[in-house]
Amino acid sequence: MSIKLRENSKYALLVPTSMGARLTPVNGQPVHCSNTFTMQATSAETNVASVVSYLGLPVKVLTTFVKGSPIARFIKDNLASRHMDYEGPEVDQGGPWGYRHQFNIADSGIGARGPRVCNDRAGEIGRTLNVKDFDLDRIFGKEGVQIVHLSGLIGALSPETSEFCLEIARAAKKYGTRISFDLNYRATFWKGREKELSENFAEIAAASDILVGNEEDFQLCLGIEGPEAGGKDIAAKIESFKGMIDRVKTAYPKASAFATTLREVVHTNCHLWGAIMREGDNWHVVEPREIAVRDRIGGGDGYVGGMLHAILKGWEPEKWIQFGWATGALATTLDTDYGQPADEDQVWSIFEGNARVKR
Repeated sequence: MSIKLRENSKYALLVPTSMGARLTPVNGQPVHCSNTFTMQATSAETNVASVVSYLGLPVKVLTTFVKGSPIARFIKDNLASRHMDYEGPEVDQGGPWGYRHQFNIADSGIGARGPRVCNDRAGEIGRTLNVKDFDLDRIFGKEGVQIVHLSGLIGALSPETSEFCLEIARAAKKYGTRISFDLNYRATFWKGREKELSENFAEIAAASDILVGNEEDFQLCLGIEGPEAGGKDIAAKIESFKGMIDRVKTAYPKASAFATTLREVVHTNCHLWGAIMREGDNWHVVEPREIAVRDRIGGGDGYVGGMLHAILKGWEPEKWIQFGWATGALATTLDTDYGQPADEDQVWSIFEGNARVKR
């Protein structure tokens, strides 16, 4: 089965997102022990899009910026360096206690010490993302988009962003753009809004062509029964993951592809990494195998980015999951949250287990 994409589109992929900065201690040290940090521009959704943009397909980012902020300038320059177009309003900071771009403060962990993440999102400008600030008829109708990738992180960020994602999904369906939806459940985002968000996520899922999530995402966002999260011997759970995806397919039959990653943590720098995808009535599985991990953050996003790139290139479905597995593995070898593939050949070498030097 192939996913038919809209022709004559300016953009292969579009992502709405809330951009921020990640602060990471050097040399894998814990945050509380460190006085030297690196800073990078980041968001889960642009992590996905980076795989596509670095491999040469046109990408657009919809976001919002703090007017006059040096962090906003840092983010814009970073997106441009990733070969991405961006669009969004400039919002006045409103004084020292007003808006700002979020900060993600996270170490990488090392060995037996796992990474720890602290999200500092007070006053986050991305929570103001509003459909009135974007001409969706121009973006989807005149410019054209082949796939829009929506994330549950943005869908649950605020009532405004929830409505924004719903309207994007509706506009995408109107103009023949395919919808990818990564559920990305976060308990703190859902607190007190469970009924509202369950209804919103169900509407987006019903409109989606590609649904992505782990066992927790499908259960807590869509109420689909699935296996217990985490634990050891992840390979033994493959059949239970397939059963969960079957139930998702029954609940949301219009989607063409359903995907989840498999991860078992041996220690911080060694994971067993696998993936499952149902495309139509066909199953595609990459059995968990050992990968070396420099920084695990962004591996799942890298997987989605690779899968979407393969779909955009019109490859056979078997290659969607293989390429996604490899771009996810690639992302975990880098200091950035996002994968920066040199070319498709590098990605296929990772999948094939060929780490020999290339001259």
